[in-house]
Amino acid sequence: MAATAQTDPAGATPSKGSATRAAILERAVDLASVEGLEGLSIGRLATELEMSKSGLFAHFGSKQELQLAAVEAAAERFRQTVIEPAEAAPAGAARLRAMADAYLDHLESDSYSGGCFWGAASADYDDRPGPVRDAIAAALDLWLATFEQQLEQAGVEQADRVAFELYSVVMGANSRYRLSRDRRVFDHARATVDRLLADGRSATV
Repeated sequence: MAATAQTDPAGATPSKGSATRAAILERAVDLASVEGLEGLSIGRLATELEMSKSGLFAHFGSKQELQLAAVEAAAERFRQTVIEPAEAAPAGAARLRAMADAYLDHLESDSYSGGCFWGAASADYDDRPGPVRDAIAAALDLWLATFEQQLEQAGVEQADRVAFELYSVVMGANSRYRLSRDRRVFDHARATVDRLLADGRSATV
């Protein structure tokens, strides 16, 4: 008896089902950057993608499952866009600067329709307890821990404080740009990153 290809819940082959799911999540992350994760629903996304609700339900059985998958997809996009390219730089200050530059470049390029996904998601869920908030917090904790690790390797004192300051600079640049559309904020942010790294390293001398 010849083997037959297994199908996903939507009736598609695994490769087609995976591609469809990836395309859905790509749009979901972008839409959530504009309207927030709370505004992300299967019905809303189905309308955006001109799909049936039943087709989307085959990939995501609930709004919460869709939101959690969007957080995971955004984290993967961050890893591919910011973390992985920066790993070519030497560990420590050089890699941290590369990470900050990569993310500022990412925001300045308007890769997200609504700016930083994490900024929008944090504002949406900071006071909403539950699995979605926990997933957002865990992703941001990992980002800050990565900053802190590189700062420690650079010999920066109070690495946790400087990591927080770097995070605040990037988030502040995103917020200000979304309102003002003034791209100079990214130059200001890069200068601030350089100053924070220089100040942190000089404090160890």
